[in-house]
Amino acid sequence: MTNLNFLERDSKKPLTKKEAIKLFRYIYKIKAERLGYRKGDEVAKRTEWNDYTDALCKDGLITSKQYETWDQPF
Repeated sequence: MTNLNFLERDSKKPLTKKEAIKLFRYIYKIKAERLGYRKGDEVAKRTEWNDYTDALCKDGLITSKQYETWDQPF
């Protein structure tokens, strides 16, 4: 199981990109299995990343600047 202890941090600080990617990989793995995404489906992964960062921004977990400047890591 993935160690997500970094989530137990000062919630007033935005996530770093490294933290966001780590959490995304954990969530995406579960979601991909449940939704039956094909392995290597880069379009699905990129779409999920965009939706994920949008949700992080709307929930105040990352700043607007982070949302606007983070490149696709996949």
